[in-house]
Amino acid sequence: MKKLDLQSKNIVDENITKLKEIFPDAFCEDKIDFDVLSELLGEHVIEGQERFQFTWSGKADARREAMKRSRGTLLPSKEDSKDWENTENIYIEGDNLEVLKLLQKSYHSKIKMIYIDPPYNTGKDFVYKDNYIDNLKNYLEISGQKEDGKKISTNSDSHGRYHSNWLNMMYPRLKLARNLLKDDGVIFISIDDNEVANLRKTCDEIFGEDNFVALLPTIMNLKGNNDQYAFSGTHEYTIVYTKNYSMSTFYEFYISDEEINDWDIDEYGLFKKGANLKATGINAPRYKRPNLFFPLYIDDENKVSLTKLNDTYQEVLPITDNEEMSWRWSKEKFESELHNLIVINNNNKISIYKKQRSKDNDIPTKKPKSIFIKPEYSSGNGTQIIKTLFNEKVFDFPKPISLIYDFLTIGTRNNDIVLDFFSGSATTAHSIMQLNAEDSGNRKFILVQLPELTDNKVFSTICELGKERINISGQKILDDNKKEKNPKDLSNLDVGFKVFKLESSNIKTWDPDPENLEKSLQESMNNIKDDRSEEDLLYEILLHYGLELTLPIEEYDICGQKVFDVGYGALVVCLGDNINIQIVDGIAKLTEELNPDEDIRKYCRVVFKDNGFESDTLKTNTIQNFKRIGIDEVVSV
Repeated sequence: MKKLDLQSKNIVDENITKLKEIFPDAFCEDKIDFDVLSELLGEHVIEGQERFQFTWSGKADARREAMKRSRGTLLPSKEDSKDWENTENIYIEGDNLEVLKLLQKSYHSKIKMIYIDPPYNTGKDFVYKDNYIDNLKNYLEISGQKEDGKKISTNSDSHGRYHSNWLNMMYPRLKLARNLLKDDGVIFISIDDNEVANLRKTCDEIFGEDNFVALLPTIMNLKGNNDQYAFSGTHEYTIVYTKNYSMSTFYEFYISDEEINDWDIDEYGLFKKGANLKATGINAPRYKRPNLFFPLYIDDENKVSLTKLNDTYQEVLPITDNEEMSWRWSKEKFESELHNLIVINNNNKISIYKKQRSKDNDIPTKKPKSIFIKPEYSSGNGTQIIKTLFNEKVFDFPKPISLIYDFLTIGTRNNDIVLDFFSGSATTAHSIMQLNAEDSGNRKFILVQLPELTDNKVFSTICELGKERINISGQKILDDNKKEKNPKDLSNLDVGFKVFKLESSNIKTWDPDPENLEKSLQESMNNIKDDRSEEDLLYEILLHYGLELTLPIEEYDICGQKVFDVGYGALVVCLGDNINIQIVDGIAKLTEELNPDEDIRKYCRVVFKDNGFESDTLKTNTIQNFKRIGIDEVVSV
């Protein structure tokens, strides 16, 4: 029986396979011939030593680290979770570098939006100190799960590799994060002056210059910070990139109740008066755009035509102050958009405007501006919200809900999944639940946070704080809604979360004791770690198969053995001991019932524990039993 390889996704092999599909003749005995590849790429190959590039000490190692596979897993923690059975939200405690590796199969190209507020490079304590030899061991030491305890490195600005250290931390994480974005996905990154230039260049390399969308100055302190040199600091930045610019989807802000009066409705939906279609500016004169100078004709009911149908039609030309100008639209554009025109006739002085439509026709919207400034974006608001929830200050510099709320409004709708792998105090989760409550969305979140120790007396780690904030804020949203004059139906609002914790694999590694090989061999007979449960191993199997961690899981009892059905028959798992023929037959019957369609059944996977069978003969016969009902993938762990 084939054994599962429970390491994370092999990104290198996947990339080589893609390259081989495009350039098969660049491979010789399954190795890449770079001379041939260069010939095939022709003029697109850089020659010589001089080239435009952005590099730093350690970049090659950081790039390689993103390609390495993880031997960790995510252990379910039901006792720390809320509404485990129903929620589709996820909170993960662990080093985000290893966690991002583990999510590569299950969430590849599934995330609509990523928001991160990474640690700014301020020269203070720097927790995310990666050990490229064994990141998992390093994480267990940092989080206090090993004897060495918490380890924090200092990245002072006098250090020779001040910027390099920060970039080496960010590069592999962004590289892995890009893989998780949908083709129309978007990433928002908060950053300050210290690394904004370097982060922009790094993102140009990882996401591609063509996928840059905006660098948004974000006003976080309207009063200004007088501690800064020469200028009182008021802003940070938000960098925005897409995975694929041509396929990306951005939305607009919902308008306020006061602004609704500016909108009207016709048979095509909501609209308001948009731009005047007579061109202005240096390129507007007729001689610069002669093909955009032509007459339009307006009838008595202010309807527009490109031809004069009768004598009642009035000719209108793009003329301003007796100077011949041009229209913003071509004849063809006008012809196709006649229903999107507004004509205003003021004493025979006619102006033609376009109807500005809402992207969400049922809800009027407005386009965001390139500078983010609102009193609600003040960093003090973020602190005040935390104080209100916990009755004291328990976290420094939390992002304000209004800012993340607006980013989410621009980047997501409906059932989108949002990832934040520097989740801090869980502002992203709070903002998602608030937005879902207001626009009836069903956005889901995946938060990842290193369990850093805190200085406050209430919570020992940031993870404890974050989980409690989600718990309290979700309940507050429900309670506040009940107090409204016209409360909404929030019965479907998801305010729960499943907690997972990063750990080493559930499978023992072969590490024999040379002085007692017999004992080592005996211990290796059971390859599952003693302190791990069947459910722990089940979720490691889900990660291997690329199944989402929130898929429905049903438990069945077959001859006293626990059998898991994941995703309505997509995966059937039995991890018990003393498996006999009656149990095998019972599981086979269950898979047939779960997958009555033979064409679908062939995609079902069945997993057993390797040493769970009564005999090797039964293990072999099990494979044949399942083949007879059309299931070829029967494996062991």
